[in-house]
Amino acid sequence: MAERHSTGLLMMMLEPNPAIAMTLPAEVREKLAELELELSEGDITQKGYEKKRGKLLAPFIPQIQGVDPSLQVDHRIQASSQVVPPGPKHSKARAVNSRDERFRSDLHTEAVQAALAKYKDRKVPMPSKRRSVLVQSSVEACTPPDTSSASEDEGSLRRQGRVTSSSPPYQAHPSVEHWFNRVIQCSSTSSSASSTSSHPGGRGQHSGNTTSASAATVLADLMAHTQLDNHFAPPDVTGLSEHSQFAEHPQVAPVRGLPRGYTHTGSAMETADGVPVNSRVSSKIQQLLNTLKKPKRPPLCEFFVDDFKELLDAQLPDPNQPKAEGVQMSPLRGEPLALVSSSASLLASLQRWGSTQPKSPCLTALDNAGKPVYTLTYGKLWTRSQKLAYTLLNKLSTRNEPLLRPGDRVALVFPNNDPVMFLVAFYGCLLAELVPVPIEVPLTRKDAGSQQIGFLLGSCGVTLALTTDACQKGLPKAQTGEVATFKGWPRLLWFVTDGKHVGKPPKDWSPPLRDARSDPAYIEYKTSKEGSTMGITVTHAAMLAHCHVLTQACGYVEGETITNVLDFKRDAGLWHGVLTSVLNRMHVISIPYSLMKVNPLSWIQKVHTYKARVAVVKSRDMHWSLLSQKDQRDISLSSLRMLIVADGANPWSISSCDAFLNVFQARGLRPEVICPCASSAEAMTVALRRPPEMGVPPPGKAVLSMSRLSYGVIRVDTEEKLSVLTLQDVGQAMPGALVCVVRPEGTPCLCRTDEVGEICVSSSSSGSSYFGLPGMTKNVFEMVPVTASGSPASDRLFTRTSLLGFVGPDNLLFVVGKMDGLMMVSGRRHNADDVVATALAVEPMKFVYRGRIAVFSVYVLHDERIVVVAEQRPDASEEDSFQWMSRVLQAIDSIHQVGVYCLALVPANTLPKAPLGGIHVSETKQRFLDGALHPCNVLMCPHTCVTNLPKPRQKQPVGPASMIVGNLVAGKRIAQACGRDLAQLEDNDQARKFLYMQDVLQWRAQATPEHSLFLLLNAKGTVASTASCLQLHKRAERVSVALMEKGRLNPGDHVALVYPPGIDLIATFYGCLYAGCVPVTVRPPHPQNLATTLPTVKMIVEVSKSVCILTTQAIMKLLKSKEATAAVDVKTWPMVLDTDDLPRKKTPQMYKPPTPETLAYLDFSVSTTGILAGVKMSHAATTALCRSVKLQCELYPSRQIAICLDPYCGLGFALWCLCSVYSGHQSILVPPLELESNVSLWLSAVSQFKVRVTFCSYSVMEMCTKGLGSQAEALRLRNVNLSCVRTCMVVAEERPRINLTQSFSKIFKDLGLSPRAVSTTFGCRVNVAICLQGTAGPDPTTVYVDMRALRHDRVRLVERGSPHSLPLMESGKILPGVKVIIANTETKGPLGDSHLGEIWVSAPHNGAGYYTVYGEEALHADHFCTRLSFGDTQTVWARTGYLGFLRRTELTDASGERHDALYVVGALDETLELRGMRYHPIDIETSVIRSHKSIAECAVFTWTNLLVVVVELEGSEQEALDLVALVTNVVLEEHYLIVGVVVVVDPGVIPINSRGEKQRMHLRDGFLGDQLDPIYVAYNM
Repeated sequence: MAERHSTGLLMMMLEPNPAIAMTLPAEVREKLAELELELSEGDITQKGYEKKRGKLLAPFIPQIQGVDPSLQVDHRIQASSQVVPPGPKHSKARAVNSRDERFRSDLHTEAVQAALAKYKDRKVPMPSKRRSVLVQSSVEACTPPDTSSASEDEGSLRRQGRVTSSSPPYQAHPSVEHWFNRVIQCSSTSSSASSTSSHPGGRGQHSGNTTSASAATVLADLMAHTQLDNHFAPPDVTGLSEHSQFAEHPQVAPVRGLPRGYTHTGSAMETADGVPVNSRVSSKIQQLLNTLKKPKRPPLCEFFVDDFKELLDAQLPDPNQPKAEGVQMSPLRGEPLALVSSSASLLASLQRWGSTQPKSPCLTALDNAGKPVYTLTYGKLWTRSQKLAYTLLNKLSTRNEPLLRPGDRVALVFPNNDPVMFLVAFYGCLLAELVPVPIEVPLTRKDAGSQQIGFLLGSCGVTLALTTDACQKGLPKAQTGEVATFKGWPRLLWFVTDGKHVGKPPKDWSPPLRDARSDPAYIEYKTSKEGSTMGITVTHAAMLAHCHVLTQACGYVEGETITNVLDFKRDAGLWHGVLTSVLNRMHVISIPYSLMKVNPLSWIQKVHTYKARVAVVKSRDMHWSLLSQKDQRDISLSSLRMLIVADGANPWSISSCDAFLNVFQARGLRPEVICPCASSAEAMTVALRRPPEMGVPPPGKAVLSMSRLSYGVIRVDTEEKLSVLTLQDVGQAMPGALVCVVRPEGTPCLCRTDEVGEICVSSSSSGSSYFGLPGMTKNVFEMVPVTASGSPASDRLFTRTSLLGFVGPDNLLFVVGKMDGLMMVSGRRHNADDVVATALAVEPMKFVYRGRIAVFSVYVLHDERIVVVAEQRPDASEEDSFQWMSRVLQAIDSIHQVGVYCLALVPANTLPKAPLGGIHVSETKQRFLDGALHPCNVLMCPHTCVTNLPKPRQKQPVGPASMIVGNLVAGKRIAQACGRDLAQLEDNDQARKFLYMQDVLQWRAQATPEHSLFLLLNAKGTVASTASCLQLHKRAERVSVALMEKGRLNPGDHVALVYPPGIDLIATFYGCLYAGCVPVTVRPPHPQNLATTLPTVKMIVEVSKSVCILTTQAIMKLLKSKEATAAVDVKTWPMVLDTDDLPRKKTPQMYKPPTPETLAYLDFSVSTTGILAGVKMSHAATTALCRSVKLQCELYPSRQIAICLDPYCGLGFALWCLCSVYSGHQSILVPPLELESNVSLWLSAVSQFKVRVTFCSYSVMEMCTKGLGSQAEALRLRNVNLSCVRTCMVVAEERPRINLTQSFSKIFKDLGLSPRAVSTTFGCRVNVAICLQGTAGPDPTTVYVDMRALRHDRVRLVERGSPHSLPLMESGKILPGVKVIIANTETKGPLGDSHLGEIWVSAPHNGAGYYTVYGEEALHADHFCTRLSFGDTQTVWARTGYLGFLRRTELTDASGERHDALYVVGALDETLELRGMRYHPIDIETSVIRSHKSIAECAVFTWTNLLVVVVELEGSEQEALDLVALVTNVVLEEHYLIVGVVVVVDPGVIPINSRGEKQRMHLRDGFLGDQLDPIYVAYNM
């Protein structure tokens, strides 16, 4: 494990430890060790453990009362005779012997404690989680954790004991505890209904406690000022924004809260837009801001950025970083390989021993009780291998052809507890000249990495697998009874090698025994960092040479006994326990993994029993044996001359070796017999510490500065700082080998002597290639190191070992890590194992399993980011785990000086496991990236570790005159365009002579009384009602009489029309005009949702100052019902008249407005930013609008159009109520609500009536796309034919949704819909119809723009498919009489062609202004009448509030001129100003929706300069936390923004208005008011 050392305070803090330890008797210490083991294996609960432990320690507690309780928390119990070392990855117990203090083994924990002490008061907002997610856990979470997954290098079956079991884990941090309690009380995770009632702690509990609300109050004040005064911007954590985005656009009246004149009876703490900010959400965000306000270290030096070239990855190296100063190393030679005269090949040795020493024992296999089950002799091995070789070559055939030929590859699938069968199969294959490929036994069809093994078998051309009878029976079976085919595996024939299946060879048959040659002997598999599996080919010559090298280095002699704890299928277990042992006629005692789990001491007992001379182990095995060693007085290790530690290269092996020696020195273990070695799959054994009899130099140790190591520089740490790495040597280079160290990146240049690099070996005993991968082979097995001058350093080829290290004093090799665990963050190297060690040193450890931690890096935004994933214990509480997580982040930050990007906890037993314990890291990483990890806790810290964002943009002020001059110089025209000129359009428009709509209706009632104007369809598709010109006129008359007589209304009074979509609405509208009243159409409240829809009706009625409500009887009852009383004050409704049964009376006289500029109607709507406003429409503008639409769409009485729109505001209202009366065409009215019960209603109507022109909204188009996508064939069989449609226009106030329109066109292409037919319209508050595709003019064009340029308010056209490209479709053609110009939002000067600015419009049908209550017209006066600051300063324009650009195309329009296309980019109010750039929410949302298949919808907004992303989860709640990292990644990658808060909600939570637009500000209010009932809220730090 990586150890770090500390001085000063820490030394004093932990000094009492040895004394404490000495006071405990040996038997108590042993009982404690047993308890620890039981707990870690899940045999005892945490509670039971603490109870028993308390009893054991009770008599001794007074002896240690003197220790400060806040320091006791993390102390260890230990003693001189028994140290409790950590296993690989653990905090260590101190070795209390006379060894040098510098190498104490428990200092990592101390370092971590000291690091954490600095952060005592940092408060981190805890995520909010819905209870159902808290409860969810893994399937096996209730069973005790399976210790087989106790990692391969997991050093621990247990956690270290602590003296004070009763003190809470964070007693030393009262402030943290108080804060967590506060968060816990405030974080109601129940449903929204109970968020205030069922949890008094939500608001009331701390009402007396002023401090708890202070953060919220501060924030409330801050926000109130931000919005009202514009003086105080909220803390800007995201860049250099000049002022708050919310301050820019004052609001008319919010729709959620009440209008501004109201006195609010609840909390007075509100922001200006009616959002209560003392909600728990706001206070959490305030906590988040507090963690972000003070950056933890200065960001990397900034650099100049051109707007288009955001050079994210140009991170300049730190000028003060340490550099290597040594001389260039020269390759190091191992001692010469002695000439061996024994055997020409390994098989010749086998034949020799089998013939001359047949009774000599070769291998003893043990069962799970540790009893020897079978001893294989050399005679048996020889005869059984021969039989198998004969059978394989002669008895297996297909179609009379032998199945196998020499050189074919054969899979060996043997369990870890059957070494005898493996040995026979391995040598049987070698004798038959087949190439064995040993692999793990696949237990299920979905084993981690199993697919990659299948890929390896396929690429090796394996067709036969050898296995045992028992193993074959245990494999998953298909229904036929045969072994199932595993995912990604080739088809295999399974052959059982047990005796009865193997034939006896004839007397005259003998296997061919050739000299060792260069063809493949066997293939050993290895898994790379990315998870791909490669097969390393070892030739016969290399196999033999490696056996000779090991024999010489280890001093093996004939007939020695060796104990092997490792996996005999690969690596050192295979080299020592299967190959070299046979060369030297040694006796191997094989200890299976399953026995080690039951009895970790078994290998030591076998060394004692068999008087073994050599043992081959891993540091894990030493560690486990320490934890379980009881009173084994009779054990002696004095027979050992060599204890080979196969993973001696691991940073934590040193502590295992030290601790093991400490305990077992008393049992005859000599210190010098511990021999760490380093190996790699490619180069086999790289270095090995020689046994003492060879007269080698004493072992070496190094204490290195970890921060220097991260720069690849070796510096012995003399100051005893916190972050150091203690290493032991792995011995000398192997005999006959040449070793060099080269730079891991780029050209393989030899390192300097004080530089860390990749160790490379040139030797006859290494692997020769990756099977079937010549390119990678050349790079790894045929590497030529070069000197600084570029010349080759040697004439030999070297093999890369993927070990990072250096050559120390006495030519000893030191290893600091592996290439597979290397993470390059901001140009510095970090080792995954070191990070694991730090995480494991964070106490208390009872929340996660030791050894089940995966650390890896993911590549996000041009740099690697560190991710830590751990398994959480089932009994760990949410708060405890979160506390542990935040401490881990701080410890890693402090010790490694690197930020962790993401820390995730997953339920117990859900991480993918490697075959012999340990976590399968590459599979874990893949699941993380695929969003399939299903964590139960996530903490992301992008703010701390993403330091390479581009510099925030600072806008340069450019005046309007300079802009124009610039455009002239560049040869660009000013961006303005207009529709056809109304004056020159001669048409036989009879309605043109009327100034007022009511006159037009009267004229039509006289001229064409029977002509049908309207057909209303019901859900069944049948005509529910119709209206001819005369019928409509008569019904309007009755309404006007009722208004004057019943209502006693005066001309100019405002009347609210609350009707469902239908003809009543149209008739009452004209009735109001007949009576001189001003109609206001209002969507009726939804009977099932009165609580949210009725207040909006009430607000419109009040804001519009309506003196009367006209409605139907049913709605009238609803307005005054008991349910309505709960939502609004029903007593304050104005007079309500129902128009169901009106008397048939004629209007005495029609009202004549004094001028055409008189108010005709009020158009009330809620904008996407949540602002409710009424637009005044004059009579002149109303008729001008109808005329413009009629000319654009060529509407006349013989035409029919179908309308599937809401009739309450904007162009939907105009098309539904006005256009038919003006143009005389027939409108087929399809209420969008009816599509909920019959999705095909609109398209069937279009087909049935053969409609050429139809209008719909995006929500209707989406319903058809989703609901009818799979039913196109069924519609065709019902004779639905859309070939009649010439134009299908989507009425919208937004950027065209190109994906939706294209999907719609594609789906209904088979029904005859022309792809050219679908287009969009553009209108807004100030002018409801600016663009309509119409019937004449070119098709809408699509351009691709660079999304990065848009953020800088520039338009840069790019090719389709180029990176960061965004398709924009033209929003239809500009209407006749309409003029458009693009103006700069700040200077109000005109802009050039293809420049992004605000769209301004001038037209006879512009609105006359906002109708508001509180005299705020001044704020919005310039929306309707504004002038350019330069150039044409006379024309009066209206500001649309939308950003867009004009572009002159090559096409010609109807007048023969070149066509100017208008492209709408998005609403100015909705844009997010972040890091000085302008973002459109839809772009971020599109990226987010793409990031995971379970994200159904997404909306983003900002709050105090933090980006909040709300995603709707369409899937199980288990997936909720997977989304947090994916959303953060994609927004960073594509938009260079850090997400502040990720909110996961249920489908349908994001509010959408009738036009299908997202109401993001409503959502924001709901989030801040704690009304969303989110599944999960993550606060990114």
